[in-house]
Amino acid sequence: MTLEPHQIEIIGYCAAFLTTLAFLLQAIQSWRTRDLSGISLGMYSLFTGGVGLWLVYGLIIEKWPLILANAMTFALALSILLLKLRHTSRHQK
Repeated sequence: MTLEPHQIEIIGYCAAFLTTLAFLLQAIQSWRTRDLSGISLGMYSLFTGGVGLWLVYGLIIEKWPLILANAMTFALALSILLLKLRHTSRHQK
């Protein structure tokens, strides 16, 4: 199967949209309920760092589906990570 560059780009945008939307829904749930008990601080730290690196990678290779999806997901993941850190520090005092 041979795909044209614009078809490959469309696949990338669809993947970016779906994965970012899925993460957005989870972020909204976390913000509303403030229930972060099921979120591992270690895993979320690694995940946020990984998404940040995907963003850097997308910027280096100049691929907009990677840049847009990972910029949005990084912002969402970072906000949830900060909530988790705040929640964890309150419960340790």
